[in-house]
Amino acid sequence: MQAQLEAGTLLRGAHDAAVEYLQTVDHRPVAPVEHEVDALAGLGGPLDERVGDPDEVLDLLRRLGSPATAGQASGRFFGLVNGGVLPVTLAARVLADAWDQNAAIHAVSPVASVLEDVCEDWLRTLFGLPVQTVAGFVSGSSMATVCGLAAARWRLCERLGHDVNVDGLASGPPLRIVTSWHTHSTVVKSVALLGFGTASIDWVDVDDQGRLVEDVLPELDDRSIVVLQAGNVNSGSFDPIRSVCERAHDQGAWVHVDGAFGLWAAACGELAHHTDGVELADSWSVDAHKTLNTPYDSGVVLSADPEALVAALQNSAPYLPTSSGGRDGSTRTPELSRRARAVELWAALRYLGREGVDQLVLHLHRRALQFGAELRSAGFHVVNDVVFNQIMISVGDQETTDGFAGRVRASGEAWVAASQWFDAPVIRISVCSWRTTAADVTRTVAAFIAARDATAPS
Repeated sequence: MQAQLEAGTLLRGAHDAAVEYLQTVDHRPVAPVEHEVDALAGLGGPLDERVGDPDEVLDLLRRLGSPATAGQASGRFFGLVNGGVLPVTLAARVLADAWDQNAAIHAVSPVASVLEDVCEDWLRTLFGLPVQTVAGFVSGSSMATVCGLAAARWRLCERLGHDVNVDGLASGPPLRIVTSWHTHSTVVKSVALLGFGTASIDWVDVDDQGRLVEDVLPELDDRSIVVLQAGNVNSGSFDPIRSVCERAHDQGAWVHVDGAFGLWAAACGELAHHTDGVELADSWSVDAHKTLNTPYDSGVVLSADPEALVAALQNSAPYLPTSSGGRDGSTRTPELSRRARAVELWAALRYLGREGVDQLVLHLHRRALQFGAELRSAGFHVVNDVVFNQIMISVGDQETTDGFAGRVRASGEAWVAASQWFDAPVIRISVCSWRTTAADVTRTVAAFIAARDATAPS
């Protein structure tokens, strides 16, 4: 009983600290100031010899941790493709963590199993994917990409008479990855992790918006895995999905679509044309913490070939009771023990519905369009066509660009960073949070003007 009372008191304390943080985050500098970061040293030191006071532990996090956070929960964090957190998903996560469910198998957590089934069905509907498509709920789109390519590896090897699970890659048919020069870095990481080797990548040229150029796509065959982008991480552009899928399937290749943040465009009536033909792919990776604004740890791998996904991620042991009628989520993910991460995704989709998802995605796009218009009016050179939620501006050479980003962050008004676009430095702006208002955009543009004026030569 004492432990239960202590947990209740601590949770109330954490709740109060969390509410205080969220109520003030929009009024704090988006990047923490130096003395707040320096104060984090107070969280270190020698490990205590004796059991401590849990209230003191929580208070240290509140006093020293909260001030040293970047304001990713505010409406003016644009440095990474980070969504803000919808309140309903944050509340659902707290409840899910209190449940403390291991989502490995139905017998261990029926509620986690059912919620995964429901989310799988809703995602198929939102994205317009084939009815046989299954989902695995993983940590993020990086791991989702690993899973999608693992399914591709298993299926292509199986078609060629090789059991990659038993005999490995060394004695198997050589497979190759076909993707654009602008593919996301996590695709390259996945290729290395899965043993393909980066030397197996056939790189394809892109156009001035970072889209794969289909006319120079190499000949494909039944040993090819094509990776397309639904949302270039810099420009937001979309590869020609339909035509490449049709060509790939005619030649026996597998197509994976990296849709970490851009696949959500398929759920928005005004933007769905960008993902035309996406249903023709074999697998997809997507992240709910980005465009959908759930908390982190909300990646999803989707596969139109359930057998390949399950075979690639196979897991069994005598002590694990298999379920005759329920979903065993561990068969579709690399992990066995994992938290019930579908709870927050379910909460977001249940709350938003089709209309809400459409409005959220469109809101991000409209704020990005506003960014582009106001930056151009202020004399900035916007490098890309603003087709989704990404904007890039050119402000000068590398030193000038780094200085510009640093001045914006130091102002506390917004968080942005430098990137590279065709070997030239740019400032990349990612509009991903439901909290970003029209006023936030105007305020950020004003900070950009101030940073430009401060870095301009006298």
